[in-house]
Amino acid sequence: MLNWANRFSICCFLDNQNYRQAHSTIECLLGVGALTYINANSNALLKLDAYCRNVNDWLFGHLSYDLKSETEDIASTHTDHLHFPLVYFFQPEIVVQVQQNEVSVFSATEQPDAVIRNILKLPATQPPPTAATRPVSIQPRISKEEYINSIQKIQQHILRGDCYELNFCQEFFAENAVLNPLQTWQKLMAISPNPFASYYRLEDKYLLCASPERYLKKTGSRIISQPIKGTFRRDTADSGHDAELKNALYQSEKDRSENVMVVDLVRNDLSRVCEEGTVQVDELFGIYSFPQVHQMISTISGRLQAGISFTDIVRASFPMGSMTGAPKRSVMQLIEQYERSRRGIFSGAVGYLAPGGDFDFNVIIRSIMYNAARQYLSYQVGGGITFYSNAEKEYEECLLKATAIEQVLNPAITPIP
Repeated sequence: MLNWANRFSICCFLDNQNYRQAHSTIECLLGVGALTYINANSNALLKLDAYCRNVNDWLFGHLSYDLKSETEDIASTHTDHLHFPLVYFFQPEIVVQVQQNEVSVFSATEQPDAVIRNILKLPATQPPPTAATRPVSIQPRISKEEYINSIQKIQQHILRGDCYELNFCQEFFAENAVLNPLQTWQKLMAISPNPFASYYRLEDKYLLCASPERYLKKTGSRIISQPIKGTFRRDTADSGHDAELKNALYQSEKDRSENVMVVDLVRNDLSRVCEEGTVQVDELFGIYSFPQVHQMISTISGRLQAGISFTDIVRASFPMGSMTGAPKRSVMQLIEQYERSRRGIFSGAVGYLAPGGDFDFNVIIRSIMYNAARQYLSYQVGGGITFYSNAEKEYEECLLKATAIEQVLNPAITPIP
């Protein structure tokens, strides 16, 4: 199916990688081709709202972090090396949905049986790339010393009361990078399968995403958000020690304080669009295990007010609190001051809207971004900084989160013990 999809210049494949979680509904979902689309870099939310009202069909696409210029009136000033649009959504020519043992095809242009036959004609593995893949030389945008110095300055802002917690990210990048995006994504999934994975192609721009985090999901009038704050490494070679690490994360006062700050922020965001008294915390400090890390995840839900649109919800909640900190506007101003890279699509969201208005979107983290035309490759990692953060440990956590990506791009790299 992926080999078939990758022949289209526009495609979006969303896969839960066989995770069975409480709010999982669709195993994997694919949209290819564009009957119609919206590509917006200004007045994006107004254009998106009009587009969604006019097209009651499957829509796939993304929201860039830089959409904050419209939700919070904060512009990004760093250089854009990747050139993903602020907002891009498309109405697919064909949608393929896989749910356990059932495959459903939705298409206005082809018969479902013909689609299945075309998919099955292709091999299960991708043929070798026509162009040789060059070794990827990864460089940090900032040095470790600069990173630590920035953390210390951010902690001074916290001490002065400018903010409580700030999500600080750094970029690793490669220029003159040549790679096969689909094969790279498949290698990433072999090492780090995660429940909000996506392979997203937008002509010459690619998002290879291994995200463990949900931004928002709407089912009927019910909406949920599941922010992640709190990360401990795993020890899969020693089950006893791995269980100790999992419990240590649950008991960590630092990680609990970060998590509860984001939970309060999300509760406040959702209260803007939900009926009064319906916003609740369904799970606080849940600990979930993924291939490289244990994560602390909380779940917040609410019942939407009548007449609330998708873009109303985005205006109220984007960017997501787990990737900003609190209070949101203040920390986003500081993020622009101290980070050295434009986030772009990173820490934005990719997902789908179904006919009728239900939707599900992830948080774009643990991801490789690649502009094939410019041969520019990038990934970013970060973490929540509080007054009690240890800058050295925060840097180590960044490296831990990037382990799977580094192994994919440079297989000779030894995983962090």
